[in-house]
Amino acid sequence: MTASQLDPRISSTLRPLGDRRSSRIEIDQPPAIAARGVEMVYHSGGEAFKVLSNINLEIPEGSIQLLMGPSGSGKTTLLSILAGILTPTQGDVYLLGQDITRLSRQRLAQFRLQNIGFIFQGFNLFPALTAVENIELALKMRGVGRRQAHQDSMDLLDQVGLANKAQSFPKNLSGGQKQRVAIARSLAGNPPLIMADEPTAALDSHSGHAVIELLRKLAKEGGRTVLMVTHDSRIMDVADRVLYLEDGILQRNADLHTVV
Repeated sequence: MTASQLDPRISSTLRPLGDRRSSRIEIDQPPAIAARGVEMVYHSGGEAFKVLSNINLEIPEGSIQLLMGPSGSGKTTLLSILAGILTPTQGDVYLLGQDITRLSRQRLAQFRLQNIGFIFQGFNLFPALTAVENIELALKMRGVGRRQAHQDSMDLLDQVGLANKAQSFPKNLSGGQKQRVAIARSLAGNPPLIMADEPTAALDSHSGHAVIELLRKLAKEGGRTVLMVTHDSRIMDVADRVLYLEDGILQRNADLHTVV
């Protein structure tokens, strides 16, 4: 069977090596995150509203990328689709080479649990749980035993500089500390993909940059891929690339670091 006879989604990643007479092929590393013709349409009051239009992008493994644009441009909708939280009206989303738009609801939930760490804009910590318990819960959902979950959670808090706040409840933590707990929780189980929605929105300039720098360090050391939605131009320097979304369209000429 030749490469041209394969599924086009596979054959498109194959290329000949060296001498044209050689039959050997090399499989390129697929992007960590990819969107193909993604569109999102909402219906309200008998009218259709297109929120995203023909989104095509590739995000390489191990990179840190920002998704920026004005309010209402569709950033959070796109992030939610790429994270498998929303299903696009049209198009395909590939995470780690897997077309998640073809997965059943159960398989998608399991895929997300094992491969995606999500950082919410409002932290989304459980107020009745301590910092360490918030992280432990994420690990237990992944099937980690109680004792191991506690040890791993303490290790994660230590990585974000909050081991001394392990028994503190969210109400007793500052905004920056809550966000660091949220980052530690997103790293629970060592997921290869980290996605964040406005992670610095509730933080002052100093805390915001410190949190993003911490996330950059942890991501690079662990070889993780990070995609962040943000309005915060102060953190652009930590990104490998900045993407710009406006009116639901990815602006190819407005990519602030490189062209998509």
